[in-house]
Amino acid sequence: MSYPKRTAALASAAALAGSAVLLAAPAAHADVVDVDYRCQTPIGVKSAVSPIDIKGVKSGSGYRITMSWQKGVSSSPVELGKGAMSPSATIALGGADSGTLAVSGPANAAAIPANTPIRISDLSGSYTPKKSGKVTFTPGTLTIKALGTTTTCTPANGPKPSLTLDVTAAGGSSSSSGGASSGGQLPQTGPEDSAVALGTLGGTVLLAGAAGVLWLTRRGQAARR
Repeated sequence: MSYPKRTAALASAAALAGSAVLLAAPAAHADVVDVDYRCQTPIGVKSAVSPIDIKGVKSGSGYRITMSWQKGVSSSPVELGKGAMSPSATIALGGADSGTLAVSGPANAAAIPANTPIRISDLSGSYTPKKSGKVTFTPGTLTIKALGTTTTCTPANGPKPSLTLDVTAAGGSSSSSGGASSGGQLPQTGPEDSAVALGTLGGTVLLAGAAGVLWLTRRGQAARR
């Protein structure tokens, strides 16, 4: 093969390999979504719309999920001093998984003037996939604790997911528990399984003992003959 043709072939092979790597990479899709919060505060109902961004970064066998607010929500009739406000939130899981993920963050690093929108710091939490597949992350309830009071902000507009991750559960299995695992090994999930395993072992020992007694009996009979 001539040098130009060999170079072209190598370039094509490299391009195909690169495409395969891209196709094999975990898929992730993120959107900034507008969330219309209805906040139940100590002084009545407040409302505010804030764009929410949820991102996921691989961390060990799971992900570090971070929820960010681009605008402030709710307000306080009095100034909130540094460290007076503690935020937390939930993220609704959908798709291959279900339930909620709790996220939290630091208290306010600076004083918040009275009657101004409260800016929420980035809130984070750890997510470990329980099933394999595409999992969606949708903004949920925001909770603000300050000066001994609690304000609960609930999405009123049914926001769409802000993040979609194509995840793989530990062991690569997407089925529910209860069946045999790969390699023909029975799953051990707790004391009950351990008890069953010990019971099986005990049964094996008893069977071996019975076989030994039978062998000794036959041997004694043969000797008497």
